[in-house]
Amino acid sequence: MRDLALHEWGDPGAPRIVCLHGVAGHGRHFAMLAEDALDDFHVLAPDLLGHGLSPYEPPWDLDAHLTAVSKAVGVEPAAYVGHSFGGRLAFEVAARSPERVTRLVLLDPAIWLPPEVALFAAESSRKERSYVSFEEAVEQRYVESQLHGAPRELVEAELRVHLSEDDEGLHRYRYCQSAVVVAYSELARRPTPFESVRVPTLLVLGRDSYLSYDHLLDAHREALGDLLEVVVVPGGHTLLWDAFEETSEAVGGFLSAAARERR
Repeated sequence: MRDLALHEWGDPGAPRIVCLHGVAGHGRHFAMLAEDALDDFHVLAPDLLGHGLSPYEPPWDLDAHLTAVSKAVGVEPAAYVGHSFGGRLAFEVAARSPERVTRLVLLDPAIWLPPEVALFAAESSRKERSYVSFEEAVEQRYVESQLHGAPRELVEAELRVHLSEDDEGLHRYRYCQSAVVVAYSELARRPTPFESVRVPTLLVLGRDSYLSYDHLLDAHREALGDLLEVVVVPGGHTLLWDAFEETSEAVGGFLSAAARERR
């Protein structure tokens, strides 16, 4: 079984929060959130299979990701935070092992993609992503991710640990393109019904996100009722860049309330 690279913040004796990043991302995407709104918690954020400093070899299906995440973070109860593809993974943990998930935070999640959307995303991800300079990589990220007002210094700080320079002097992201293609294929698989995941859930959506949740929102609300809280923040899909302050406030408030209830 393959060991994931794991990033941690906070006191190991504090309540646990597991953060799962999206396709083409990495665990340190949650660094600022961990140090800001979640500083009273023990935050664990692995690099998923095929991403960051984790192993790149297949398989990369949902089951493989979930097995690797369980080994990396353990099975003790925790709140789970997932962005995009990480949202689907966090949702699956809650569906398969509800005793492990105390609260669920879904940041612009990719719970299910219609097949035509998944195909477009998979085909787009096959394009070469290499840059002659760090500055070019940052500029292109604004274009590719349709960033809406994300502070440049925030994007630059994260890309400095997410990009590496190869022997030819080109800057490339630390992820395996094949793993990304498989992830989009997995997102076209229907998830567990919302009715099976009755855990207090915060759903944070980007107002201008290219990843629509309209096809799922009514069903999610109907299934969870008062257990579901929905917050819409300004900006696009990458909430921790576009709308960090608003997202941090929503996530911190939701999870801190749970911590107070347990005392």
